[in-house]
Amino acid sequence: MKIALAGNPNSGKTTLFNAITGKIERVGNWAGVTISKKEGPIKPAISKSDSQIIAVDLPGAYSMSPFTSEETITRNYVKSAQADVIINVVDSTNLSRSLFFTTQLLQLGIPLVVALNKTDISNKRKTEIDLNQLSEVLGCPVVETTATSGNFNGLEALIATAIELDGHQQSAPFSDVGIDLKNPESVRSFDTKRFDFVKALVSRTVTRPIESNIQTFQDKADRILAHKWLGLPIFAVIMWAVFSISQTHVGPVLADVFVGWIDSLYALVETLMGDEVSPLLSALLLDGIIGGVGAVIGFLPLIMVLFFLLALLEDSGYMARVAVIMDRFFKKVGLSGKSIIPMVIGTGCAIPGIMATRTIQNQRQRRTTAMLTPFIPCGAKLPVIALFAGVFFENAAWVGTSMYFAGIALIIFGALMVVRITGEKGSRSFFILELPEYRIPSVKRAVVSTLSRAKAFVIKAATIILVCNAVVQIMQTFNWQFEVVAEGAADTSILAGIATPFAFILIPLGFGVWQLAAAAITGFIAKENVVGTLAVVYGITNFIDTEELALVSGGADVASIMGLSSVAALSYLVFNLFTPPCFAAIGAMNAELENKKWLWGGVAFQFGVGYVVAFMTYQIGTLLVTGLLGQGFIYGLIASLILVGILVYFVRKGGEDEEQKLELSAA
Repeated sequence: MKIALAGNPNSGKTTLFNAITGKIERVGNWAGVTISKKEGPIKPAISKSDSQIIAVDLPGAYSMSPFTSEETITRNYVKSAQADVIINVVDSTNLSRSLFFTTQLLQLGIPLVVALNKTDISNKRKTEIDLNQLSEVLGCPVVETTATSGNFNGLEALIATAIELDGHQQSAPFSDVGIDLKNPESVRSFDTKRFDFVKALVSRTVTRPIESNIQTFQDKADRILAHKWLGLPIFAVIMWAVFSISQTHVGPVLADVFVGWIDSLYALVETLMGDEVSPLLSALLLDGIIGGVGAVIGFLPLIMVLFFLLALLEDSGYMARVAVIMDRFFKKVGLSGKSIIPMVIGTGCAIPGIMATRTIQNQRQRRTTAMLTPFIPCGAKLPVIALFAGVFFENAAWVGTSMYFAGIALIIFGALMVVRITGEKGSRSFFILELPEYRIPSVKRAVVSTLSRAKAFVIKAATIILVCNAVVQIMQTFNWQFEVVAEGAADTSILAGIATPFAFILIPLGFGVWQLAAAAITGFIAKENVVGTLAVVYGITNFIDTEELALVSGGADVASIMGLSSVAALSYLVFNLFTPPCFAAIGAMNAELENKKWLWGGVAFQFGVGYVVAFMTYQIGTLLVTGLLGQGFIYGLIASLILVGILVYFVRKGGEDEEQKLELSAA
């Protein structure tokens, strides 16, 4: 049988789904985290059944009249009667809002049980709910649950009740009331009666000892943390602290263990192969696979600490306040207030962040957000940030923090530019977000979330990055005549031949050598490849010295090996962070933009912005440090103007095509 979980956003639906299935789907304190239905078998320990029972986690919805695309998924699923039973997850701290949707679900004729979730918070507030009366009036069972509890409070009883309801009919409020769905006035009048019914029911069944007009600790905290002027600098300080802990203090200590394992594996494999093994095979296995992949894996502890801290911030309720802080800035540049949500999600991975843009109603705002979301540095870019921050800036926490705020600044600039180019200021948008209560974050949930992301990182390293580094090693080993490159003649290799033309156009950016160009090219496959490829082309086994916890290799300074100044290194970092994302993220953009010209315009925009910002970083930085402009200034200026012209053309063309479609549809 199938049991559908339906309810309002932020009611604890996905947390409950994870608890009964053992899955680790993303949870959040806002609407739009679940953007498509997710299925999973309920754990036998909870279902107490020999047969398999499937739970279906549906996107949050406020009513059966969909306002967003994800609400449409929920409406269509429950109306098609694909579920045998519906579990309506209701926030016990806000019954007035939740029960409107409940009354609509009850009218579908599908057996329904109400999961009165977050009862731990209700009990803490000393809120009393008359379960018997609530169940009697609604005509369905009501079960108290606490999905966040380690003991799965109420979940076994909830699933047992749902199983018992299978095949039974229930009487529902308003079930005998006729309504003309084609008459808006009739529907509006009926919804008013529904609200009045819910209001009366809540007043009869809920007793609250605390007056709502009393200012609580939550309100006082929001006056500071979500303040329109203080909120942004506080966010900057918090992000600086997060990067300082993960990249400078705790992360390197944990990295010591990982790098030690990698070194041991390298030595073991080298010993087992002996001297009789082909030099080509030895180089491929040791330098290409173990060295390249190991260089990426070496940064995993730093990334895990960062993700762990971000998970704690999100679980505490703070990240929802960040959405409120950024809302006022985004609306002024033609974006929706909801645009911040995909970008927060995109800090983990750009792909779900881009997919989350479907929660935005206005098509132009949705497409613009999907195009700009990859500017937020994702988890795949963190090894690149960690490497360059450690090598060239002595593990300075400001490097990672500034890259995130640079991403936000580019998003605001990009949105403003798209609005100006397309000539459309965008329709007025409304951003309604229920701020969750501040709470002590769950270390267990943060650990589970971190391990999930670490698993995905390792899988990518063992597949895409491994193959890519092996290919890079082979291309570096052979020349175009498929002969082994002589020692000291790496410039004649296939890899050098492919990367050199690209290196030429990167001269004005401060890193016009084929090794760095090759690493940037492989970064378009997966951004972690930048670190792995640098390790292969420069012959670096790992970037972290296990004795000094510094980013050095065998006593040689990585900075001198690469031959980059600090300004050029910052330019290279900017280029890799703000040019187009990996191919998988571009595929997600293609699906959400639903327009090839918007897609290519978006990719051109991303590449143009990355190139121009890197060019400005290097040239202005060099001018400030040395008093002279950097190499290739004139060529870089010409290239920048050409890129700006191309992206203006593509975005304008996409806007004209869209206007023509709207005119045709109106006609």
